[in-house]
Amino acid sequence: MTVAEAPHVRTLPRQTSRRVSTPVLAGGVFLFALALRLVNVGRSADLFVDELIYRKLGVSAAQGGFPRTSEGLFFLHPPGYFYVQAGWGKLVGFSPDLVTGVYQARLVNVLLGAATAVLVLLLVTMAGSRTAGVAAALLFALDPYIIRQNDRVMLDTQTMLFVLAGYLVLLTLSREPLPGRPRLRAAAAGLLFGLALLTKDHSALITLLPLLIALSLGWGAPRRLMLITLGVSLLPYGLYVGLVGLSGHISPFWYAKYHGAARLIGIVQESGFNAPGTPALTSRLTDQVTTYASTYALLLAGPIALVVLLRREDPVLRMLALFHLCAGLTLLFALAQGTLEEQALYLLIVPTLVALGAALSVGMQWYRQRNGRGKRRRVLLLATVGFLAAALAFSGTSYAKVRTGHDDGYAELRDYMDKHVPAGSAVIAADGGASGGVSSWALRDKYRMGDWVTRQDRSRAHARYLVVPWKVIDQGYGRMDARTARALADEGRLVFSFSGRSYGTLALYELPLPPPGTEHAPSPAWGLRTGADHGR
Repeated sequence: MTVAEAPHVRTLPRQTSRRVSTPVLAGGVFLFALALRLVNVGRSADLFVDELIYRKLGVSAAQGGFPRTSEGLFFLHPPGYFYVQAGWGKLVGFSPDLVTGVYQARLVNVLLGAATAVLVLLLVTMAGSRTAGVAAALLFALDPYIIRQNDRVMLDTQTMLFVLAGYLVLLTLSREPLPGRPRLRAAAAGLLFGLALLTKDHSALITLLPLLIALSLGWGAPRRLMLITLGVSLLPYGLYVGLVGLSGHISPFWYAKYHGAARLIGIVQESGFNAPGTPALTSRLTDQVTTYASTYALLLAGPIALVVLLRREDPVLRMLALFHLCAGLTLLFALAQGTLEEQALYLLIVPTLVALGAALSVGMQWYRQRNGRGKRRRVLLLATVGFLAAALAFSGTSYAKVRTGHDDGYAELRDYMDKHVPAGSAVIAADGGASGGVSSWALRDKYRMGDWVTRQDRSRAHARYLVVPWKVIDQGYGRMDARTARALADEGRLVFSFSGRSYGTLALYELPLPPPGTEHAPSPAWGLRTGADHGR
């Protein structure tokens, strides 16, 4: 049959895919997460004591040398985050006002948090499903606890960004065939893990520990590449320690690291839910359940995802399972024995979301292979979709409630004191006068802060003002016990009050000076709590 004799066949135009490209989708996720975090970023969350300290360290780092506070060189945490803050300050400037400076510094973590949402999307997509990646990224973007951490000047957001980036690079080496330049990729993954270590030491528990377990079990990438990753990950921290030694600061460095390790494993209990005299974790969880119920539900679903991933022989899924497992074991140890603080939960909830997304990928593949047949499969599908929808709906509702309110008591307090309290006045801070609590760090740039409780001390210091964040005091986190704080407040006159989520009633009292001749009179049996620390 000739061409002329061939029957006419109508050619159809080539189908063009309407699927959104991954880069465009990643950009959308970034912008969505960024927008959520930018809304009312300053006024929706009050100052946290660590933010004030870290902002000071960032300013110090910008001036050169190792970060320091007024109390000396700071070696409790590595300097990575503080140098990032220094770079940001060089770019946008350092506000002379303390509160404004903290609000500016929060924008760094807002950007890093939005970038982390993209990494969640890409990691879960690598595990097998872009749809599951989008679901995990949306959960990350909307989760109220995650947003709170991303909106604070804290170490954890930057730490987790480097950790996820390291896993994203490393997991490209976990399936055959290997991509080009595998050794360079392994080194890049190690460098990213090293930057996480240079931000927060105990990120080793979710980077180096999973690597060591994978090496011993023969999971993940080929051993020769895992060894490269492991070796390179130690280089940034090693260089930092070498610089500390060359500068002659090795003694205070090791003291700070010993103290930090003692706190981490629970030898020293200065802060957190296991510290003496502080509320139980159950009471704190109950108090916050109306805000963070979706976060708790996702954490409870994490072990199910872990079982699903460990049952698979896929090396990518097994590495993600080890990542989640080590994060969970770390938090369980902190709960049972170590120092458990609220911000530590961030280093578990993010691995949990990645594991849940990966498990969802496995479930979707299993459902497609069986064409959705069977009543049990349909019920499981509906339950999964219902759980995700409920989590997203609750997170959105919680977000709206938090973002439409104001929780900026210390900003309001500073405004009031600027107008009514002379600079340099002696102010008693119930939550920690000389150095400990948020009141001291939030006001010490303009006022003399102290623990002047007795009549003699108040008279000598001419202390006429008392600041009390009542929620901190009533929960046992303050340097001053509740009985002493109430006795002092009863002597004075309330001149300022603000009610917020973070600190309950934040109050300023004007106190009378003890009358002449009473400087040496016996004081009531008031006291200060020893060893109290307010970081949680």
